[in-house]
Amino acid sequence: MNPGAQTPDGPAAQPLRSDAERNRGRIIAAARTVFARDGLHASMASVAREASVGIATMFRRFPTKEELVDAVFADRMGAYADAVTVALDDPDPWTGFVGYIEAACAMQAADSGFADVLTTTFPTAKVLERRRNEAYAAMVELIGRAKAAGRLREDFDTSDLVLLHMATAGVVSATGDAAPDAWRRVAALFVQAFEAPARAPLPASPGHDALYRAMLRAEQPPPVPRESGEGG
Repeated sequence: MNPGAQTPDGPAAQPLRSDAERNRGRIIAAARTVFARDGLHASMASVAREASVGIATMFRRFPTKEELVDAVFADRMGAYADAVTVALDDPDPWTGFVGYIEAACAMQAADSGFADVLTTTFPTAKVLERRRNEAYAAMVELIGRAKAAGRLREDFDTSDLVLLHMATAGVVSATGDAAPDAWRRVAALFVQAFEAPARAPLPASPGHDALYRAMLRAEQPPPVPRESGEGG
């Protein structure tokens, strides 16, 4: 097919010039470093500085932060989805479920950016969200198997996994290098709480719609405090 030829989905993307491709690669590599260190609230300007490119070059390659996040983390979301597949392949549903939790939390602990990705949704990051949805569908199946085996408490809900990831992201952010393995205790506490038989009923789930709104809000940077006496 000729470069730029029409495809069933519309015009094909023009191939990048070699210098533009190098800049794109440098930006992605820099974003991996910055997001892993500082999380997703890191600015596009800080990524541009890490990549040693101008901010105009940054926005030519990635007009929005979501496009950059998609490029940086699509493969990691793929690895996350693969972890669910590995869990489904385990002949013991509970062992597979626990192994998935440990693997997913370890991925969060290893990369602050990915810790944020698992608790944030990016509607326009198509590849990232497609892999997230694949992982979710597989996880629903795994949860059903673990419940059928009598090992996962019956009132467990998929939203509990979102809460687990939110808790892990908070612990990873709060402990940093001072206590890098603290997340392991948190994950173990959650696993023990998830296991059947349940010792007591759980409070009502916050609900998928509420958590989705929370994940959308998590995409926004924290507000900058206003100076005392600052005008509107």
